Amino acid sequence: MTNRVDILSVPFDAVTLEEAVRKGLTLTQTGGRVVTPNPEIVWKCQTDPETLKAVASADLILADGVGIVRAAQTLKTPLPCRVAGVDWFFAMLGGCAETGKRVFLLGGKPGVAELAAKNAETKYPGLTVCGTHDGYFTDAAPVLETIKNAAPDFLAVCLGAPKQELWMARNAEALSGVLMAGLGGSLDVLAGAKKLAPGFIRGIGLEWLFSAVLQPKRIPRLFVIPKFMRAVKKEAKRCAKAG
Repeated sequence: MTNRVDILSVPFDAVTLEEAVRKGLTLTQTGGRVVTPNPEIVWKCQTDPETLKAVASADLILADGVGIVRAAQTLKTPLPCRVAGVDWFFAMLGGCAETGKRVFLLGGKPGVAELAAKNAETKYPGLTVCGTHDGYFTDAAPVLETIKNAAPDFLAVCLGAPKQELWMARNAEALSGVLMAGLGGSLDVLAGAKKLAPGFIRGIGLEWLFSAVLQPKRIPRLFVIPKFMRAVKKEAKRCAKAG
């Protein structure tokens, strides 16, 4: 069990990328859920009890966003580092290739998961992608049946937040024994349909700005970040007084 840091009632595992991958590979043997909240999701949890429950009850909760790391510092409960969901996903694919774990890719527009699977098997020799399905479905039953028949050890659920977190929580019993991870746009990146910010931009935590330039429709979502940080500072003051 790793140490956890609480940020506005959302717990985060205090782990490095390497530790998170080791934990993830262990969970492929037993099943479980991994979530990668950023400030936007934490803010959503403040007003949506079902999302909060789906996130907080996960087996591994990774700090996907420099805002989460800064919030932890503000609260004087620092995390070792940021663990971006896409970085963890790629490292997990490598680990699954090395350990013979079967992977299923769920999400994206029609054709994206298939292309991502092809790229993954090329990039990680020995990897078995046992199935794919796009994210454009309304009836979960046939999708669940397809996943069960494929018998994956690791299911990447890329439906966007909080839809993916809620979907995993609602279907945890039906897919018991499978490790599920909510990974947002990671399939688009793997398929080549979406670009990651250059390394130096990611290193200084400004990939949100890079994404906003490429996708201006995301700009309104960024207004959540100052609200989130104000709430964190308010919580930090409350804790200081209480202490």
